[in-house]
Amino acid sequence: MKMDHSLPSEYSTEQNRLKIFGFWIFLGAEIALFATLFATYFTLVNRTGNGPSGHDIFELTPVLIETIVLLTSSFTIGLAINAMRLNNKKAMMGFLVITLLLGLGFLGVEIFEFTHYVEIGAGLTVSAFTSGLLTLLGTHGIHVTLGFFWGLMILFQVKNRGLTAETTNKSFIFSLYWHFLDVVWIFIFSFVYLKGMM
Repeated sequence: MKMDHSLPSEYSTEQNRLKIFGFWIFLGAEIALFATLFATYFTLVNRTGNGPSGHDIFELTPVLIETIVLLTSSFTIGLAINAMRLNNKKAMMGFLVITLLLGLGFLGVEIFEFTHYVEIGAGLTVSAFTSGLLTLLGTHGIHVTLGFFWGLMILFQVKNRGLTAETTNKSFIFSLYWHFLDVVWIFIFSFVYLKGMM
Protein backbone atom coordinates (compact mmCIF):
# COMPACT_ATOMS: atom_id res chain seq x y z
CA MET A 1 0.00 0.00 0.00
CA LYS A 2 1.76 3.11 -1.26
CA MET A 3 1.50 6.16 1.02
CA ASP A 4 1.52 9.72 -0.24
CA HIS A 5 2.93 11.78 2.63
CA SER A 6 2.18 15.08 0.89
CA LEU A 7 -1.55 14.54 1.55
CA PRO A 8 -3.41 14.50 4.87
CA SER A 9 -3.39 11.03 6.44
CA GLU A 10 -7.03 10.33 5.59
CA TYR A 11 -6.19 10.76 1.87
CA SER A 12 -2.71 9.21 2.03
CA THR A 13 -3.48 5.93 0.20
CA GLU A 14 -5.38 5.21 -2.98
CA GLN A 15 -7.74 2.97 -1.01
CA ASN A 16 -8.47 5.82 1.41
CA ARG A 17 -9.19 8.21 -1.45
CA LEU A 18 -11.56 5.67 -3.03
CA LYS A 19 -13.37 5.19 0.29
CA ILE A 20 -13.91 8.94 0.60
CA PHE A 21 -15.13 9.14 -3.00
CA GLY A 22 -17.47 6.19 -2.37
CA PHE A 23 -18.83 7.90 0.71
CA TRP A 24 -19.62 11.04 -1.29
CA ILE A 25 -21.68 8.79 -3.60
CA PHE A 26 -23.44 7.35 -0.54
CA LEU A 27 -24.23 10.89 0.65
CA GLY A 28 -25.78 11.53 -2.77
CA ALA A 29 -28.20 8.68 -2.07
CA GLU A 30 -28.88 10.14 1.38
CA ILE A 31 -29.65 13.51 -0.22
CA ALA A 32 -32.17 11.76 -2.48
CA LEU A 33 -33.75 10.06 0.57
CA PHE A 34 -34.16 13.30 2.52
CA ALA A 35 -35.28 15.21 -0.58
CA THR A 36 -38.08 12.64 -0.95
CA LEU A 37 -39.03 13.00 2.72
CA PHE A 38 -39.07 16.81 2.44
CA ALA A 39 -41.17 16.64 -0.75
CA THR A 40 -43.62 14.31 0.99
CA TYR A 41 -43.82 16.59 4.02
CA PHE A 42 -44.41 19.71 1.91
CA THR A 43 -47.13 17.88 -0.01
CA LEU A 44 -48.89 16.83 3.21
CA VAL A 45 -48.21 19.87 5.41
CA ASN A 46 -51.73 21.34 5.06
CA ARG A 47 -53.53 18.01 5.32
CA THR A 48 -54.17 18.12 9.04
CA GLY A 49 -57.70 16.67 9.06
CA ASN A 50 -58.99 16.93 12.63
CA GLY A 51 -55.46 16.94 14.02
CA PRO A 52 -53.19 19.82 15.00
CA SER A 53 -51.13 21.90 12.58
CA GLY A 54 -47.50 22.88 12.93
CA HIS A 55 -48.57 26.22 14.35
CA ASP A 56 -50.40 24.32 17.13
CA ILE A 57 -47.58 21.96 18.16
CA PHE A 58 -44.23 23.59 17.35
CA GLU A 59 -42.46 25.32 20.24
CA LEU A 60 -39.41 27.49 19.70
CA THR A 61 -37.42 26.60 22.85
CA PRO A 62 -36.78 22.87 22.23
CA VAL A 63 -36.13 23.51 18.54
CA LEU A 64 -33.58 26.23 19.34
CA ILE A 65 -31.87 23.93 21.86
CA GLU A 66 -31.69 21.14 19.28
CA THR A 67 -30.31 23.54 16.66
CA ILE A 68 -27.67 25.07 18.92
CA VAL A 69 -26.58 21.66 20.22
CA LEU A 70 -26.32 20.09 16.76
CA LEU A 71 -24.54 23.07 15.16
CA THR A 72 -22.09 23.15 18.08
CA SER A 73 -21.41 19.45 17.47
CA SER A 74 -20.60 20.29 13.85
CA PHE A 75 -18.01 22.78 15.13
CA THR A 76 -16.49 20.26 17.56
CA ILE A 77 -16.21 17.52 14.93
CA GLY A 78 -14.36 20.07 12.79
CA LEU A 79 -12.00 20.70 15.71
CA ALA A 80 -11.54 16.93 16.08
CA ILE A 81 -10.50 16.60 12.43
CA ASN A 82 -8.16 19.58 12.77
CA ALA A 83 -6.54 17.98 15.84
CA MET A 84 -6.31 14.69 13.93
CA ARG A 85 -4.44 16.41 11.09
CA LEU A 86 -2.06 17.91 13.66
CA ASN A 87 -1.50 14.35 14.93
CA ASN A 88 -2.86 15.29 18.36
CA LYS A 89 -4.62 12.08 19.40
CA LYS A 90 -5.69 13.32 22.83
CA ALA A 91 -7.32 16.51 21.51
CA MET A 92 -8.92 14.63 18.62
CA MET A 93 -10.48 12.12 21.01
CA GLY A 94 -11.59 14.88 23.38
CA PHE A 95 -13.39 16.81 20.64
CA LEU A 96 -14.94 13.58 19.34
CA VAL A 97 -16.26 12.79 22.83
CA ILE A 98 -17.77 16.29 23.06
CA THR A 99 -19.36 15.81 19.62
CA LEU A 100 -20.93 12.52 20.69
CA LEU A 101 -22.20 13.99 23.97
CA LEU A 102 -23.79 16.85 22.04
CA GLY A 103 -25.36 14.26 19.73
CA LEU A 104 -26.82 12.51 22.79
CA GLY A 105 -28.14 15.85 24.06
CA PHE A 106 -29.84 16.45 20.71
CA LEU A 107 -31.44 13.00 20.82
CA GLY A 108 -32.63 13.58 24.38
CA VAL A 109 -34.45 16.78 23.40
CA GLU A 110 -35.87 15.11 20.29
CA ILE A 111 -37.24 12.18 22.33
CA PHE A 112 -38.84 14.69 24.72
CA GLU A 113 -40.30 16.52 21.74
CA PHE A 114 -41.74 13.33 20.19
CA THR A 115 -43.27 12.33 23.52
CA HIS A 116 -44.82 15.78 23.85
CA TYR A 117 -46.29 15.57 20.34
CA VAL A 118 -47.96 12.23 21.11
CA GLU A 119 -49.29 13.56 24.44
CA ILE A 120 -50.96 16.52 22.75
CA GLY A 121 -52.53 14.38 20.04
CA ALA A 122 -50.00 14.65 17.19
CA GLY A 123 -49.19 10.98 16.72
CA LEU A 124 -48.03 9.21 13.57
CA THR A 125 -51.54 8.16 12.47
CA VAL A 126 -53.45 11.33 13.42
CA SER A 127 -53.16 13.06 10.03
CA ALA A 128 -51.14 13.14 6.83
CA PHE A 129 -49.29 16.17 8.24
CA THR A 130 -48.21 14.45 11.47
CA SER A 131 -47.30 11.31 9.54
CA GLY A 132 -45.04 13.25 7.16
CA LEU A 133 -43.56 15.31 9.98
CA LEU A 134 -42.74 12.44 12.32
CA THR A 135 -41.36 10.33 9.48
CA LEU A 136 -39.00 13.14 8.46
CA LEU A 137 -37.91 13.92 12.03
CA GLY A 138 -37.66 10.25 12.95
CA THR A 139 -35.49 9.42 9.95
CA HIS A 140 -33.10 12.22 10.87
CA GLY A 141 -33.12 11.08 14.51
CA ILE A 142 -32.31 7.49 13.50
CA HIS A 143 -29.40 8.80 11.44
CA VAL A 144 -28.08 10.75 14.44
CA THR A 145 -28.46 7.63 16.62
CA LEU A 146 -26.53 5.50 14.12
CA GLY A 147 -23.93 8.28 13.88
CA PHE A 148 -23.52 8.26 17.66
CA PHE A 149 -22.71 4.54 17.73
CA TRP A 150 -20.48 4.86 14.65
CA GLY A 151 -18.54 7.68 16.31
CA LEU A 152 -18.23 5.62 19.49
CA MET A 153 -16.63 2.75 17.53
CA ILE A 154 -14.20 5.16 15.87
CA LEU A 155 -13.32 6.61 19.28
CA PHE A 156 -12.38 3.15 20.56
CA GLN A 157 -10.38 2.39 17.40
CA VAL A 158 -8.39 5.65 17.70
CA LYS A 159 -7.80 4.94 21.40
CA ASN A 160 -6.50 1.43 20.71
CA ARG A 161 -4.73 1.88 17.36
CA GLY A 162 -3.77 5.56 17.31
CA LEU A 163 -3.98 7.92 14.37
CA THR A 164 -3.18 5.62 11.46
CA ALA A 165 -4.08 5.99 7.80
CA GLU A 166 -7.06 3.70 8.44
CA THR A 167 -8.41 5.40 11.59
CA THR A 168 -7.97 8.91 10.19
CA ASN A 169 -9.82 7.87 7.04
CA LYS A 170 -12.70 6.48 9.11
CA SER A 171 -12.75 9.60 11.29
CA PHE A 172 -12.83 11.93 8.29
CA ILE A 173 -15.65 9.97 6.64
CA PHE A 174 -17.57 10.08 9.92
CA SER A 175 -17.11 13.86 10.02
CA LEU A 176 -18.62 14.16 6.52
CA TYR A 177 -21.63 12.17 7.71
CA TRP A 178 -22.03 14.31 10.84
CA HIS A 179 -21.80 17.57 8.86
CA PHE A 180 -24.40 16.18 6.45
CA LEU A 181 -26.83 15.56 9.34
CA ASP A 182 -26.28 19.14 10.48
CA VAL A 183 -27.08 20.48 7.02
CA VAL A 184 -30.27 18.40 6.91
CA TRP A 185 -31.22 19.79 10.32
CA ILE A 186 -30.75 23.38 9.10
CA PHE A 187 -33.33 22.64 6.38
CA ILE A 188 -35.66 21.06 8.95
CA PHE A 189 -35.25 24.03 11.28
CA SER A 190 -35.78 26.59 8.53
CA PHE A 191 -38.49 25.05 6.35
CA VAL A 192 -40.37 22.82 8.80
CA TYR A 193 -40.23 24.49 12.20
CA LEU A 194 -39.82 28.19 11.45
CA LYS A 195 -42.24 28.11 8.53
CA GLY A 196 -44.69 26.01 10.56
CA MET A 197 -44.65 28.51 13.44
CA MET A 198 -45.68 31.39 11.18
